[in-house]
This record gives sequence, C-alpha cells and structure tokens, in this order.
Amino acid sequence: MTQILVVCTANICRSPVAEALLQDRLTQQGRGDWRVVSAGTWAVEPREASRFSREVLLEREKIDISNHRAQMVNEELINQSDLIVCMEKGHVEALRVEFPAAADKIYLLSQMVENRKYNISDPYGSAKLNYEKMVREVQQLVDKGLPQIIELAGRPPNPER
Repeated sequence: MTQILVVCTANICRSPVAEALLQDRLTQQGRGDWRVVSAGTWAVEPREASRFSREVLLEREKIDISNHRAQMVNEELINQSDLIVCMEKGHVEALRVEFPAAADKIYLLSQMVENRKYNISDPYGSAKLNYEKMVREVQQLVDKGLPQIIELAGRPPNPER
C-alpha cells in the first residue's frame, strides 16, 4: 500500500487539513487504497485538530477531521511512507538531518506545484480568517499538485533506503 506522510509543527492546524484533503482527492481519483497520515515535528500527543481547522474544513469541503489526534514524526512513520510532504522548509531540513536515508522522499507541499519552494503560514492562535486562508492555500496546492504527488509517491523505492 502506498503511504504519504504530511508534516507540520504541532500536527493540529495545517497537516491534518492537508492529510484529509489529500486522502479525499486520492479516493476521488480511484486511489482509495492509498493511505495518508500526518504528524508533527513538535506534536503534543494526542491533541485534536485545532477548532478553526476543523470548522473551516467542514464548512469549505464538508470534510470532518474531528477524530484527528496529533502524533510525533518517528522513524516508523518515515520508513512506512513513500512520500513525505512538509509545510515549512525547516521541517524538510530537520527531517533530512534526522532521517538521512529518507532524504530523497522529503519535499515541501509547495514544491508539488511548479517546484515552488515556500512555507505555508501556521495560523495557530490567530483569527479564523487566517485558518480560512491556510485551508484555501493547502486545498489549491493539493489540487494543483496532485499529479506530482501521485508520481512521486508511486515511484519505485530507492534500494539504498
């Protein structure tokens, strides 16, 4: 089974949204057997997704992430994943240092669209408007980047891993 890991900091705002959107889009593409999970580089387990992330995603996409629980990135998740997409350059750098054998499968979510490299702002603790902006941005990146995500996740594993 192909697995994609989505990473942000606390695994309560951005990555749960990206996880749910990506799983939804893959299922719509006939890839319901693909699995999408998310984790954080500084997650406090098992916190639920932030209130505004839950509300905005439900309002905008009719996707319910109320069952989400934060988890830390760990070696098992890294090894089980065929592709790892991160919200910030710092996440990519940290994961490549901590898990060098997986470096070739770690990317920014923004890179999935025309290889643009930028951070997706963390709305944690701010107004609902900032969560709406984040959800819209993540949704656009997932939708436009889906072909690249599928290509990268579906490639044969690197034998050096």
